[in-house]
Amino acid sequence: MSGHGGGDRFNLSEWGLAHRSLVLYFLVVSTLIGLFAYTRLGQSEDPPFTFKVMVVRAEWPGASAREVEQQVTDKIEKKLQEIAQTDVVRSYSRPGEALVFLVVKDATRSRDIPEIWYQVRKKIGDIAHTFPTGVRGPFFNDEFGDTYGNIFALIGEGVGHAELKRHAEAIRGELLRVADVAKVSFFGEQPQRVFIELSNTKLATFGLQLGDIVAALQAQNAETGAGFFETVEERVWLRPSGQFEDLEAIRDTVIRARGRAFRLGDVAEVKRGYADPPGERLRFQGTEAFGIGVSMRAGGDIIELGRKLDEAVVRIDRQLPAGIRLERVADQPRAVKRAVGDFT
Repeated sequence: MSGHGGGDRFNLSEWGLAHRSLVLYFLVVSTLIGLFAYTRLGQSEDPPFTFKVMVVRAEWPGASAREVEQQVTDKIEKKLQEIAQTDVVRSYSRPGEALVFLVVKDATRSRDIPEIWYQVRKKIGDIAHTFPTGVRGPFFNDEFGDTYGNIFALIGEGVGHAELKRHAEAIRGELLRVADVAKVSFFGEQPQRVFIELSNTKLATFGLQLGDIVAALQAQNAETGAGFFETVEERVWLRPSGQFEDLEAIRDTVIRARGRAFRLGDVAEVKRGYADPPGERLRFQGTEAFGIGVSMRAGGDIIELGRKLDEAVVRIDRQLPAGIRLERVADQPRAVKRAVGDFT
């Protein structure tokens, strides 16, 4: 009985020998499909990975570290502890700033992370109204996993930083239209500021105090509702002018103190500049530059992206004015292409 049962059992080797043509056909088809799939594989120097960390930051100018801890940091910490996947909550309180790190458990699946970050933003947003007046934020940062495989430097000989940024914004729009581009970010950007430099001698001469100038500026540039009136057909909103449109408008601000009125420009120097000290600066081959980083979408082909970026850079170069040029700082597509060539 056992020998008869073994003879009825299907024998794959025997079947293959009896149908050699069919086996050869499947072998050739499988090989062709594999070769075709190989040419469509995504290629990247850095594999996609998920950072399970979020940073929550809030600013409170003028507050001490103890005040920040008691009225901002502690509230954020307690709310974050309500997240079920929380592993570690670490906070730092400094004068004027609260910094809280949220680390979720290692066992948390990557596909669940976006929902967790949404819950964090939602819960912190629910308690934002309990923060003291003057608190800015909170601000959230959960994009630690972004890698910029292509970095460009925008250089302009004798061109100001503001002008470079204007051209960088146009380049950003062009690069975002390239397939497989996920994000375009700037590096070395210097935020613009308006500086009002006061002379103690003039303040004493005119009998002014710093509070008088601050109050006048806040009152002049305030964004407040002025009401509206309705007609039979429409509602007309009242929006009084008075906002600062340029530096001259700031200089013409009227300062009133002790029964007299003065122009701000008579007692202070008003000028435009950049944040000092700068947060970050970029230099390319010894020249001040404006950095532009390009990251690839998940699952994309870095070599194909590099080819499309080359085409986009040619178009961009044609549009840039004389004296401004776009240089490559990092080129991951070429590095990956060389690495794949060495491997094969």
